[in-house]
Amino acid sequence: MKNAANRWCGRVSVIGTVLVLSLWCSFAIAQSPPLEQPEINDVHFHLTNYIQQGTDIHDFLKIMGDKVGRVAIFGIPLQQQWSYRVDGNRAPAYYLNTDAPLYYYSFVDASIAMAYKSLTHDEQARFDPMITGFNPTDMYAADHIRRVLQTFPGVFSGIGEFSIHKEFVSAKIAGEVASLQDPALDRILDFAGEVGLVVLIHNDIDVPFAKEGSEPAYLEQAKALFKRHPKTTIIWAHTGMGRVVRPIRNHAANIAEMLADPAFSHVNFDISWDQVAKYIVASPDSVRITADLINRYPDRFLFGTDEVAPSDQQNYLRVYNQYASLWAALSNEARENVRKGNYNRIFDSARQKVRAWEKVNVR
Repeated sequence: MKNAANRWCGRVSVIGTVLVLSLWCSFAIAQSPPLEQPEINDVHFHLTNYIQQGTDIHDFLKIMGDKVGRVAIFGIPLQQQWSYRVDGNRAPAYYLNTDAPLYYYSFVDASIAMAYKSLTHDEQARFDPMITGFNPTDMYAADHIRRVLQTFPGVFSGIGEFSIHKEFVSAKIAGEVASLQDPALDRILDFAGEVGLVVLIHNDIDVPFAKEGSEPAYLEQAKALFKRHPKTTIIWAHTGMGRVVRPIRNHAANIAEMLADPAFSHVNFDISWDQVAKYIVASPDSVRITADLINRYPDRFLFGTDEVAPSDQQNYLRVYNQYASLWAALSNEARENVRKGNYNRIFDSARQKVRAWEKVNVR
C-alpha cells in the first residue's frame, strides 16, 4: 500500500512538473519577440482624425515597427460637423474644409480605450493612451476624466492633446470659447495633478498673423496657469507655435526664461508637428538656436510626430526625418533624452501614479 502511494505521488509530481513546464513554454511562445532598441518614442500621436476615422491600432503597430518604441496615443477631441445646409453632399473631413462648426466628441475616449484593450499585454506596453474627449470650458470636465479612469482602469496615463487657444480652431467650436483663465481648466489640472496624469496642452503663444514686435497675446496667461499647478506634469505642445503662429521675437529666450525658473520645473515642451519643424529647420541659425536651447536643458524637451492616422511608416516618420539637421546639432545626451529618455521617465512615473490612484478609487 505504501509503495503504491509512493508511486502515485511520484506520478503526480512528474505530471505537475510537466504541466508547469508546459504552461511556461506556452507562455514563452505567446510573448512577442523582444523589440530591438528603437530610435524614438512619440509623445504626440492621433490615431483618429476630425471625423473620428483612423488607422487600426494593429496596423499602426506594424507602421511603428522596430523604429518606434512607445507612443502617447489619443484621438482628436473634436468632431467636424457635416452641415448639409452649408456643404451639401461635399462631406468635410477637416476643420479647414468648411465653415460648419466643431463640437466636443466624448466617445473618442472609449474608442481609444477599446482599441488599446484589443492588444496583447506586450503590445499594450508600447502605448500610453490619453483622455481627450472633454470640454475645457465645463466645470464638469474633471468629472468626465474621473469617470473614464473608473470605467477603463489600467488604460490611461494622461490627458490631451486638448486645445485652449488654437489659430482657426477655437472660434469654430460650438459653445463658449476656451480660456486659460477659466476655473474649469484649473479644476482639470488640479485633478490631473492629484491622479498623476500627464497633461499635454496645445495653446498658441500668440494670435495668428500677429504684428511684428507685439507682445505675445497668451504667454503671460499660460505662465500664470502653469504656476498655479506646480504638482501637475505639463507638456506644452509645439512650444506654443502653430500653423500660422510663427516663433515670436525672442521665442527661444522666452522659453529659456521659463526653463531656468524653478516655478516651471514641472513644465516640459514637445517639438511635434511639421508646422513647428518648418520653423526650427528653416535656416542654420534657427537650428543652432534651437539646439543650443535643448542642449542646455536636455531633460525638458520631447519629440512627437503629431501625425494623424498615417497609412505607412514613411508618412508617419516624415517629421522625425524633417528634424535631421536638429538631431545632428544636439549633444549625445540631449538627442537621447529628446527622442526617448524624457518620454520614458515622464510616462513611467505617470503609469505608476495613475495605477496607484486607481487601486484606491476604482471598485
